[in-house]
Amino acid sequence: MERNRSQRHTAWLVAAIAVLAVLLVGLIIKKYIAKEAPPHVTPPPVHQEGVRTVILFFAAPDGSGLVREARDIDPCSGLVECAEEVVGELINGPLGDLTPTLPETATFRGVSQEGDTLTVDFGSELPAGLPAGSNAEMAAVYSVVDSLAVNFPQIRQVRILVEGKPVDTLKGHLDLREPLEPDFSLEKKSEATKEESTPEPQRRQQ
Repeated sequence: MERNRSQRHTAWLVAAIAVLAVLLVGLIIKKYIAKEAPPHVTPPPVHQEGVRTVILFFAAPDGSGLVREARDIDPCSGLVECAEEVVGELINGPLGDLTPTLPETATFRGVSQEGDTLTVDFGSELPAGLPAGSNAEMAAVYSVVDSLAVNFPQIRQVRILVEGKPVDTLKGHLDLREPLEPDFSLEKKSEATKEESTPEPQRRQQ
């Protein structure tokens, strides 16, 4: 009887030692893994690209040419989306003392790109809202063309559509049957920079 009790006691003791050994080994392994594994780093949040500063061309108050105005626009992705932001800001008009070149009622249906050419599709409100005269028409068209060209150097020419269709002119003066290259000779320059200006492509007129 005493012998059986002693055997059971020995068995329980062996079992207890075995359990303790398993737990100890487990703790050692866990500690080793924790030591070797790289610390968990929470990735930083992905932020949208910040605002972008663009150059817009508006008319000088005395009507003597186009003048640059810097403008911060909302974050945009890709050339076409950013170009749409530029056109939208041109319609919004200047923030300072410059004169709008596009009527406040103007709308545009979209911008598309084909190679080095951007096409801007305006609504019929653009020609309807422009005042008569070649100066107003020239300022409106080249404020768009020059603004897009200066902000996106890969763009070499801009096509103007109205309601999705090609037009000969907006008000009967400037030929829009073909895409237009930028013409920075319309920019009003200071006396210090006039000597540095270079001839620009001749404008087509009706």
